[in-house]
Amino acid sequence: MGSTALGGAAPARAGLAPKSGVLGSTFKPCGGFKLKTTTKVGRSSVCVRVSIASSPQKQYSPKTSAVKSGEEVRIAVLGASGYTGAEIVRLLANHPQFRITVMTADRKAGEQFGSVFPHLITQDLPNLVAIKDADFSDVDAVFCCLPHGTTQEIIKGLPQQLKIVDLSADFRLRNINEYAEWYGHAHRAPELQEEAVYGLTEVLRDEIRNARLVANPGCYPTSIQLPLVPLIKAKLIKLSNIIIDAKSGVTGAGIF
Repeated sequence: MGSTALGGAAPARAGLAPKSGVLGSTFKPCGGFKLKTTTKVGRSSVCVRVSIASSPQKQYSPKTSAVKSGEEVRIAVLGASGYTGAEIVRLLANHPQFRITVMTADRKAGEQFGSVFPHLITQDLPNLVAIKDADFSDVDAVFCCLPHGTTQEIIKGLPQQLKIVDLSADFRLRNINEYAEWYGHAHRAPELQEEAVYGLTEVLRDEIRNARLVANPGCYPTSIQLPLVPLIKAKLIKLSNIIIDAKSGVTGAGIF
């Protein structure tokens, strides 16, 4: 909460990527990236945007969910028992192109997902397992929904062929010094930080198609950048004239 100028040095608190990121020439785009499918017929372009709309009344029926595409992308969700993880599971379970094959939750290991989130009890989902016990042999892509600061070490240990979408803040800032300044500790996977692509889908789309690691933007950066980036690119507004006064009106602000 609070105000800051867009040209200032408060990327994390104001919800902005660093100067060398979103507004500079090195800004990394996000669009439908190509994932290996379960068949050998080509590759599929896939893009998923997280939604916070979660109405049990709008859940697909088992009959509707059973209508699946012939080409499914196999998904692992890390941190599936958290709020963000549950939303990812809800979206993917009702999507015809995805099949969830692995879900991790260390404190809920061994439990059925429907016992943790009853509104998803009708979905055909694997049991929760600890991350150390996760088998990624039947996985094409990973959605990492772990807390900030814990994702770095986990992603370092994942198989290299997997596509990864990280929903924490661990890979949103490319500059390791800026990361340490705003998050209070050194980054433990700087080589991945350089590789990560900033995933603001609506602004740029091309580089994400070949990206292995996508850093999903937070709610504040998304709401700030979507209206401003087109104006800045068109030179219709000066950075020095921009003030952002962003507030959240829901309990649990900052969860995304």
